[in-house]
Amino acid sequence: MRRVRRMESWAILGLAAILVVGGGSAIAGPTEDAYVAGYATAVLERQLETTGSKVTVKDGVVTVEVRDLVSSNREKIAAALSKIAGVVRVEIVAVPATPAAAAPPTAPARPTTAPTPSGPAVEVEVPRRGIEFLPKGYLFAPLIADPRWPHFSITYQGFLDDPQLGNVIAVSLGETFSLLRVNTLSAGAWELGLQAGVFSIFDLDGPSSDLINTDYIIAIPVTYRLRDFSAMARVFHQSSHLGDEFLLRNRVDRINLSYETVDVKLSYEFTESLRIYGGGGYSFHREPRELAPWSAQYGVEVRSPWTLLDGRLRPLAALDVQHREENDWQTDLSLRVGIQFEKLPFFDRKLQLMLEYFNGHSPNGQFYRDKIEYLGVGLHLYLF
Repeated sequence: MRRVRRMESWAILGLAAILVVGGGSAIAGPTEDAYVAGYATAVLERQLETTGSKVTVKDGVVTVEVRDLVSSNREKIAAALSKIAGVVRVEIVAVPATPAAAAPPTAPARPTTAPTPSGPAVEVEVPRRGIEFLPKGYLFAPLIADPRWPHFSITYQGFLDDPQLGNVIAVSLGETFSLLRVNTLSAGAWELGLQAGVFSIFDLDGPSSDLINTDYIIAIPVTYRLRDFSAMARVFHQSSHLGDEFLLRNRVDRINLSYETVDVKLSYEFTESLRIYGGGGYSFHREPRELAPWSAQYGVEVRSPWTLLDGRLRPLAALDVQHREENDWQTDLSLRVGIQFEKLPFFDRKLQLMLEYFNGHSPNGQFYRDKIEYLGVGLHLYLF
């Protein structure tokens, strides 16, 4: 059966449930019923396309109520769910199909507990396809090595052989908001969203840790996902502003940098551990006007399928490469390697501790013509 990949991440839901019930990890050892329920839901929805079904887990026994069950699918469902760590037995119950008029689209339900004589059982409903307002998660996952992807972060950057900067703190405040999602049974899902971000750098060697530059970004992205393929097209505005203290201490010709850009990115996830992406952009309104309009971007992300410290840490690495016509298509390289804290959720986000290396033209506002190189270490929050 075709594998459906949907960024309504029930696997994360299962991991979050572990934190509540104090269970194990997805990699090894016995796991709690809440984790099994979340994982089973992800398999049913993303791999087996059995939406509108119900999963109940009690003491490792998984009961799946499937609407309009096809006999040939029973064995596939049982085989797929039996591979989940902590599953003792899989029971499949056929439920008569519900007429379409009686089954309006519903948002994904969180795991709930239903008391039974022998203890609580965890129940999760696999969501039906339809229209969702303010859905959770993203169809297009964040680009974790992109220096200008809106998210929350703080990073120390040590510049190498730079005439102006030595020790810098970079701070970003940003988010992607999913506003409307349209799910279909076999043609993927579409989503309309909003992105906003503020990116600032501060000179730690200045008398008052002077603000050097701040970039503001606001975008309207339209994203699409079908199984492991996802795409994002967006229109965004960026404007840049130099810090007053930095201007007073340095002789800098101020540039009123501002532009609107349309860009498209395509992404494919070969496995849970490997993702590649690429795309390009065109700036249609630019200040200064002589800015060349075209740009290209591509990269790769690798997440370890194994975790450390009983499922608490997951190693990962990401490489982002960009080229701009303005800089004669020279390479801007951003490399990040580190760990993701699997059991420290911050408002459904994952915390990453990353070692960082950048070599290329500066992503910081009007310094776009300057070649920079730095090593850094940073904390980043992403919603996956």
